[in-house]
Amino acid sequence: MGFEYLTNVPLAQARKEYLERLVSGGFGSKTETIPVFESCGRVTAKAVYAHICAPHYAASAMDGVAVSAKETFSATETTPVTLKPDQFLVLDTGDPIPEDKDAVIMVEDIVKNGDGSITIHAAAAPWQHIRQIGEDVCAGEMILPSHMTVSPAAIGAMIAGGVLEIEVIRKPVVGIIPTGDEIIPPCTDPKPGDILEFNGSIFSAMVRSWGAEAVVYPIVPDKFDQIKEMVAKAADECDMVILNAGSSAGREDFSARVIRELGEVLYHGIAIKPGKPAILGCRGEKVILGVPGYPVSGIIVIEQLLKPLIDHWLKAPAATDTYVNATLTRPVVSGLKYQEFVRVRMGCVGGRLMASPLSRGSGVVSSFMKADGILEVPQGLEGYEAGEEVSVRLLSPLEKLHNTLVIIGSHDPLLDELADMLHLEDSALYISSSHVGSMGGIMAIRRGEAHMAGCHLLDTADGSYNKAFIRKYFPKGGVKLVSCVGRQQGLMVAKGNPLQIRKFADIAKDGVRYVNRQKGSGTRILADYLCMRENVDTASVYGYDREELTHTSVAAQIASGSADVGMGIYSAAKLYDLDFIPICIEEYDLIVPDHAWDTPMVQALLHILKSDAFREKILSLGGYTVDNPGQIIPL
Repeated sequence: MGFEYLTNVPLAQARKEYLERLVSGGFGSKTETIPVFESCGRVTAKAVYAHICAPHYAASAMDGVAVSAKETFSATETTPVTLKPDQFLVLDTGDPIPEDKDAVIMVEDIVKNGDGSITIHAAAAPWQHIRQIGEDVCAGEMILPSHMTVSPAAIGAMIAGGVLEIEVIRKPVVGIIPTGDEIIPPCTDPKPGDILEFNGSIFSAMVRSWGAEAVVYPIVPDKFDQIKEMVAKAADECDMVILNAGSSAGREDFSARVIRELGEVLYHGIAIKPGKPAILGCRGEKVILGVPGYPVSGIIVIEQLLKPLIDHWLKAPAATDTYVNATLTRPVVSGLKYQEFVRVRMGCVGGRLMASPLSRGSGVVSSFMKADGILEVPQGLEGYEAGEEVSVRLLSPLEKLHNTLVIIGSHDPLLDELADMLHLEDSALYISSSHVGSMGGIMAIRRGEAHMAGCHLLDTADGSYNKAFIRKYFPKGGVKLVSCVGRQQGLMVAKGNPLQIRKFADIAKDGVRYVNRQKGSGTRILADYLCMRENVDTASVYGYDREELTHTSVAAQIASGSADVGMGIYSAAKLYDLDFIPICIEEYDLIVPDHAWDTPMVQALLHILKSDAFREKILSLGGYTVDNPGQIIPL
C-alpha cells in the first residue's frame, strides 16, 4: 500500500501561510550592537545618524597656497598681484585652512619670486578649492535608513560621521541536522553502502550566502529518540532548524513525527517536484523544516521555503548585477583622457528608468553609498546630454528601482524621515531624493523625471506659496499640489548671536560672512526677494555667492565658524544648537504629476503623511506646523 501524504498544498500558499504562522508565534528579527568596522554586509536595525561633520574642519582640496580672497580681487592677466610671504601659507591637499584665510590657489597658478613672494594672475573666489565642513556628511544627517545593508562605502561614511557602533539585525542561526544510518562523515575511502554527508556543507554554504550563520550538528542515526533529542537541542540553540532526510515514507522516516511531538507540523507535502516530501513545522517561534535527503530536492526546498524566512528576518533583498538602459536627468561632462565611472541614483518614472548623477567629488564617499548604479563613460567620449539614453551597471536590484519613489526638488530633512517611515512600513519601497531646489523640481516634473517634487516658492505679488507657479508652469493642469508642512524660515547665527544680527538687512553689515543656498531653491528666491525689499545690495554681502545645497549644510558652516549667518529652517538651527531669528512661516508642499498619483508608492507616502506617526515625528524636530498634510490644495 502506497504512502499518502497528508497535504499537497501549492508552493505559494505554503510559503505565505508558513510565514504567517511563524510570525504569529513570535518569529522575527533580533538585534545586536557591533563595531562599525565589523558591520559590512549587515542590516541596520534602525536609522543611523552622523555624530560629527565630515570633513570636520575646512581642508585644502589642492596643493597650493592659502590666501585671503579679498587680497587677490584685483589680480588679472594684465594686472597681476604680488603677495608677500606673510599674506599666504603653503599647504598640501588635506591641510587645515588657517582662520584668517578663505581661499586656496593651486600651485600651478602661482609664480614664485626670488624674495619669497608669489605672483598671481587671477583673482581667487572666496572658498575656492576648499573642502567645506560637512561637504560629505553633516552632523545629525541620516547616513543610513532602517533595514538597509551596510556597504563598504557606508562604513566609511559612518566612521567619517563619528559613528563607531551600530545596531544591526542579528544574523539568524540555522542548525542543520543530518540523519541516517548510512550517512558517514566525508572521507576518501567510503565502503559500499556508505553515503558521504555533503548536504550539510551545501546547505550551510547556501544559508551563509543569504546572510545567516550555520551550525552543522553531528550525524544522527535513524533512531527516533536520538533524532528527537537532537532536534530539541538545535531548536533551543538556533533560530531555524533543517532536519535533513527522514521526511518521506520509509519505515525509518521519523521527521514528521519528531516535529509533531516537539511542536507543530503545518504541512507535510508540498506540490513541488523535486521536494514534495518537505515538512513545514515549528516549535513556538523556531522554524523546523524537514528536508528530503536527495540533495537536489533539498536545495529546491531550502531555496523556496527557507530563504524567504531568512530574507524576512534580515529585511534586505538580494542585490543583482546587470546593465540596463536609463534616461539621464542631467548632463554628464567627462574628459577625453579617461574612462569615467559616474555614480547615479535611479528610479522608474512613467515606465522609464531615470538616472540622476550624484556628486562626482573624489572625497564624497556618501555618493557611492547612495548610488544605485554606475554610468561608465568610455575613454574618448566627452560625456552625455540630459535626456540621453545611457547604459548603467546596476548596484541595486532592478526590482528596487521599480519600487523607488523619485523625489526631485527642494531639500528638507523630513524627506529622510519619510524615506525611513516608508521603508519601515513596506520593506520593498524606497525613496530616492535629489536636492536641486524648488524650480529644479518643477522642471523635473515637466520633463517627466520624478514622481514628486518638494516646493516652497513665494509669490511676491500676494505672499502665497506655490499656487502661482503651478498655474504658470502647468497651465493645462496635469499635476496636483499636495499640502505637506509649514516651516519656519529665518536667519541662523552662532549661539549667543555674537554679531548681534537682528534683522535680515544685517547680513550686509561689515565683518559679517554670509552663506547662501543654491540658485533656484525656494530659500534662495526668498533671500533674493528680501534683499530687494530691504534694499540690500547683494554685491555688498560677503559670501552671498557662496552656495550650499541643503539647510543642514548651511547650519554646519555656521556651527563650524566658517560663516556667521545664513538663511534656513528652524529644525536645522535646532539640530546644530544655533540661535534663530524668525523671518516667516512658509508652505512646503509636494507636486505630484497625475500619471504618478495612483501608483502604490505615491499612495503609500500620502498615507504616511496623514498618519499620527508622521505628525509626531515632524513636530518633534521643531519649527514645523502640520495642518492638513496629504490633502490636495485647490488651485
